[in-house]
Amino acid sequence: MAKVLAVCISEKKGVQKKAVPYIDVKCHHGIVGDAHAGDWHRQISLLAKESVDQMRGCGVNLFDGAFAENIVTEGIDLKHLPVGTLLQVGHTLLRVTQIGKECHNDCAVKKLAGKCVMPTDGIFAVVEAEGRITAGDEITVKEAAE
Repeated sequence: MAKVLAVCISEKKGVQKKAVPYIDVKCHHGIVGDAHAGDWHRQISLLAKESVDQMRGCGVNLFDGAFAENIVTEGIDLKHLPVGTLLQVGHTLLRVTQIGKECHNDCAVKKLAGKCVMPTDGIFAVVEAEGRITAGDEITVKEAAE
């Protein structure tokens, strides 16, 4: 079963995020209280624990939100989901809009480890159905892009 391991936000862009007990997501907005919220295609970022684990071997102390990801997942191959995939996360629906992105020049993880998995393994989504997301919520692929 795929699930949410952690949810994270930051009040400022370009910084690592901090784990919080829950996030509330809204259509045309993203995560309430997150710096990246807004009516655009990268409202929410997701990164798999399996990808984070690859970086742990680089001698970097990693915590939830270290890659500026909003949702840490387990048991789902995020980086191979096609753009357009609809994910049910708890009672919410998210639509995948982008796979990967370039790191900021000042990416903290890249500075410490010499590389970062967000450009290849992180995904971005918009909110299709509002609600609350917490650690432990199940993730189901509801619809795949064609």
